[in-house]
Order: sequence, then C-alpha cells, then structure tokens
Amino acid sequence: MTLIKSISGIRGTIGGVVGENLTPVDIVKFTSAYALFIKNSTGNPRPRVVVGRDARISGSMVHSLVTGTLIGMGCDVTDIGMATTPTTEMAVVKEAASGGIIVTASHNPKQWNALKLLNGKGEFLNAEEGNLILQLAESESFVYASVDQLGEVSYKQYLHAHIQEILKLDLVDTDAIKAARFRVAVDAVNSVGGNAVPELLYALGVKEIFKLHCAPHGNFSHNPEPLPQNLTELSSLMKSSKADVGFAVDPDVDRLVIYGENGEPFGEEYTLVAVSDYVLQHTPGNTVSNLSSTRALRDVTLQRGGKYYAAAVGEVNVVTKMKEVGAVIGGEGNGGVIYPASHYGRDALVGIALFLTHLAKSGKKVSELRADYPGYFMSKQKIELTPDIDTDALLQKIKAHYSGEEVTDIDGVKIDFPDKWVHLRKSNTEPIIRIYSEAKSLEAAEAAGKEMIEYIEKFK
Repeated sequence: MTLIKSISGIRGTIGGVVGENLTPVDIVKFTSAYALFIKNSTGNPRPRVVVGRDARISGSMVHSLVTGTLIGMGCDVTDIGMATTPTTEMAVVKEAASGGIIVTASHNPKQWNALKLLNGKGEFLNAEEGNLILQLAESESFVYASVDQLGEVSYKQYLHAHIQEILKLDLVDTDAIKAARFRVAVDAVNSVGGNAVPELLYALGVKEIFKLHCAPHGNFSHNPEPLPQNLTELSSLMKSSKADVGFAVDPDVDRLVIYGENGEPFGEEYTLVAVSDYVLQHTPGNTVSNLSSTRALRDVTLQRGGKYYAAAVGEVNVVTKMKEVGAVIGGEGNGGVIYPASHYGRDALVGIALFLTHLAKSGKKVSELRADYPGYFMSKQKIELTPDIDTDALLQKIKAHYSGEEVTDIDGVKIDFPDKWVHLRKSNTEPIIRIYSEAKSLEAAEAAGKEMIEYIEKFK
C-alpha cells in the first residue's frame, strides 16, 4: 500500500485504487474531515484556511482538489500558490486564519504527494487532533455547504513578506553578510526553493549566486532528499565555482543542508548545531532536539551555559518541548531549524540567514567553522521482525537490560553511554525496529548498532 494515514496528515503515491493510493477521492475525503475538524474546534461556521503547495508535478491537481473541497465545506480560502512550508505557516498567522494545508510530500520522490495540516497558530496538529481527523475521515459524516454558503477564495503571495520578517530578526545582520561578499551555490531540486532561496540571498546582500536545479517545474533532477549521495552536483559546483558556501533544500524548504568551500558536506546534523551556537552566543538559553539528533547540540549548549532537552521524534513534539522549557533555538538533526523569534516551524530560509550571519561574523571558511564543533558520526540501521513479535515488550526487555545506563523511553528506547548512544524506535508502518547510533567514529557508531541488533536477536 502506498497510502499512509497518520496523525500528521495523509500521504501516498498519485493514482491507482481508491483507499490504496493518493487518489482524488482520498484527497477530497481527508480535506473534508479537516474542514469539519476546523469548524468544530473553532466554533466558526465559516473559517479561513490558507493553502500552499510545493512544485511537484501533481501539485496543481491536488491543490485544486483541496481548495475546491474547502470551498464546498463552506470555508474561505487564502490561496498562496507555490510556497514553502514555512511561508505557508507564517501566512496562516498573518491572515488570522483558522488553519492551513500544505500540499507537499516533503523529501519524497516525485510520484508522492501529501497534505500537511496546520492549526490557527501555523503549527502542526498534535496527536489527539490528528487522530480526531482520521476518525472523521472514516465516518464520512460531512455536510457540504449549500450554494449560498459556499466559501470564497482569495489569492495572495507571501514569500516577500516572509523574507521581510527574516530581515527584521535581531540576529540577522545584512551589513555583515554584504561586507563578506559571499559567493553562494544553491541546489533547490526543481521546487519552490528555486524561487525562495535566491530571493532571500539577494535580499541579504549576497554578492554572487550559482543556481543549480532552481527551475521550479517539479520534475526533480535527483532524489529530493538532501543527502550527500544525492548532492554530488552541488559538491562539484562548489569546487568549480569557488563558492564560499553551498545550500541545498528539500522540495518544501523546511530542511537545510550546507556545503563547504572544499565541496565537502557540513553534515545535516550540524546545520542546527552551528545555527544554535550562533544564537546561544547572543541569547543564552535552552535548546531542544529530538532523541535521534546529534549529541553535539547538547555539548554546544552546555558550553554556552544553557541546558539541553530531548524530545520525541517529530516536529510537533520538538515544538511542544521548546515551549515547555522556553528554548531559544531547537529543531531536528535532518537540517530542520526552529527559531521561536521567527516562528515555531522548521525553516530553511531562517537557517540560511542565521548561518550566513554566523559565517560572516566568524571570519572563517565553512570548513574551519565545522572544525570548531565536536566530531560525531551517526549510523542508521534496522532489524526486521516477524509480525507476531510484540515490539513493545521487546523494547522493554532492552530497557531493563541497560538499566544501569542513562535510558530515555519517551519515544522507543534510547541508551546514552558515556562515549556514544543508541536509539531504538519501532516503525509505525512496517514490522521493523529502526536503530540510530552515534559515536566519535563511524566504525564505533556502526559497531554500537550491530551490537544492539545482536541483543535484539537474543531477546526475540
């Protein structure tokens, strides 16, 4: 099956059989459930919903279905067209809307699409809200508006407003960036980042921009997940153009990956580390990342006099923890930067502005800046289980076995050793356990993961 329904939305491959793929029927059904949820939760019989999309090929079709369904449910729609996820989040607030829908499958290949659902704060729904929408979708208890009660649609562009908000941030120094005369390479994987990132860079005063795959036609030139194996062209461009820094984003621009002047990746785990280091130098405080993110953030936070907190995996969980502990910066190790001074959402554009300011003020090359941070290496493995195995009971056995170590069980089981950590999480869609491990060398990280697999085999 390639239709996945979860608390964070619905995603799947386009076409095929209803209920098994992301078909027009499934899109209308799920959008109707979201509209009913918004009406019920706000008590507003005619709520306003913001709709934006990335540039993938199916985007126009899905976007039209979503917009038409919302109108049919009696919702007014602010259609912001092709827009990044963080731009859409910001537009919800600026429009004083009751919610928002982002049509994007994030880093998934072009045959995928999805609906990401927002509340009136421009933030992702929590688990309880997501489950309620799933129930409403299954019940199909929708009542559509009569002809005189149909919603209306207005069209606006919000990228410029988003960029202006970024320029106003106290820790974004355009004078320092202009003085550095940066030459910047960009790989936007043929989606909305192709418009958004260059426009931001020009506004920041970057001297010269080298564009790679910036035409937003949605026919992705390579696998859209911003991993080193998919960014070989950006690495080559860094060397041939003699650029100072390179940026790669995913199709909806909520993940940021950085490349150095030597063509080497900065490491997606270290995007948040570097930006946090800069923020903490000027606004000391706490930080948050999810359990599967690098220990380097904790190290940098402690060095700067703050306290580090871990959250369960998932942006909504990180945001909840950030609010709870008053974090000044947070995010996820996949290149997701959440800066509350801007808004509570992963935002690659904010990440770029803060990183360039940090780089300019440091007077260092990207490779030199990277060398300032603790060196950790991460390994990601998995073990397949037969469907009859009780995964929760298995994780409890692992937890008991390592009770002498620092153990966290808010999301699977994470064991922190003095020189490494291992995090085990069960998949929600497959009978597997995902095993993340980190140590001071790749060999040690892989060995820690394999050792855990051996223990699991004994406990099965």
